[in-house]
Amino acid sequence: MPDELIKTLEDSGLRGLGGAGFPAGRKWRIVRDQPAPRLMAVNIDEGEPGTFKDRTYLERDPHRFLEGLLIAAAVVGIDACYIYLRDEYHGCRELLAAELAALQRAAPFELPHIELRRGAGAYICGEESAMIQSIEGQRGEPRLRPPYIAQVGLFGRPTLEHNFEDAVLGARTSCSVARAGSPASAVTGARACAASASADACARPASSSHRPASRCASWSTNIAAAWPTATRSMAYLPGGASGGILPATMADIPLDFDTTAAARLLHRLGPRWIVLSQRDRARDAASNMMRFFAHESCGQCTPCRVGTDKAATLMDATIWDRATLEDLNQVMIDASICGLGQAAPNPVRSVVAHFAHEIDGSAGAQS
Repeated sequence: MPDELIKTLEDSGLRGLGGAGFPAGRKWRIVRDQPAPRLMAVNIDEGEPGTFKDRTYLERDPHRFLEGLLIAAAVVGIDACYIYLRDEYHGCRELLAAELAALQRAAPFELPHIELRRGAGAYICGEESAMIQSIEGQRGEPRLRPPYIAQVGLFGRPTLEHNFEDAVLGARTSCSVARAGSPASAVTGARACAASASADACARPASSSHRPASRCASWSTNIAAAWPTATRSMAYLPGGASGGILPATMADIPLDFDTTAAARLLHRLGPRWIVLSQRDRARDAASNMMRFFAHESCGQCTPCRVGTDKAATLMDATIWDRATLEDLNQVMIDASICGLGQAAPNPVRSVVAHFAHEIDGSAGAQS
């Protein structure tokens, strides 16, 4: 039965929604093939700036998450589960602790050991091995690979790592059936995004009451379909801080892994959509993100620690030194240990590719 369920998950085309898009069924099979005891770590730290979708759905329906957690544990043969919950989510912690206690009292079968751990609020702990380091009580820093955590992970044991949304969708594989005529990795079904706009209300949906919202969008949709007024904006970020910036003229591009990879867009898909109005500048958004990366770098590797700080300084100039910035970009991509440094150049390259008029002096400076 476990093999049949893993095969179903593989056939569904469900992919991890933490950013890398690794096939979920393949991940389950790799960990199941490792020697016991096997562990599981679920990331609900939600450190991406402005992201709140996991908190929203956890508060509304904790049982669906717990169902997905237990299905994954049963199929993969997990002995212990560790839930890494953002420390600022006090209400979620109380709710989840109460539901776990009720589950342990009334479960009709033997449960794996389940622990609720406090996230320290560090952006770097969104990286799976840094999260594992934090759970173990160590400084949250990414580990060098190999070995991969599926082989040597939490407490030195094979570890299945998922984020909140992976666990929910793993329990609902029927929501992720492969599109006809497309690769299995391009799936239909729905995923959640936290959506918001800049301070200029013209970029916001008329019905939004000017507040950020958690939206459920189908795979292969585009931001123009999910958020019609975005087409009248200046630009949008389809993947959070590390996802890059695209002009509103590209708002009709399907936001799935394969389409964006084939188009060689300089962004990652992520849980966060941000729409910038005509009064915003892409260069300002990119500079703000680079300063954030410099602040959140764990400092373990020099390319990220020094590169993000140096890039943030260079981006303050009215006219960007493109050659030096691109040199820094390439070093961060090639030599950074984890995705923070490797993805930090995405907003910079997006501005160079799509908003060059803002960095060559022709757009003028704003106070």
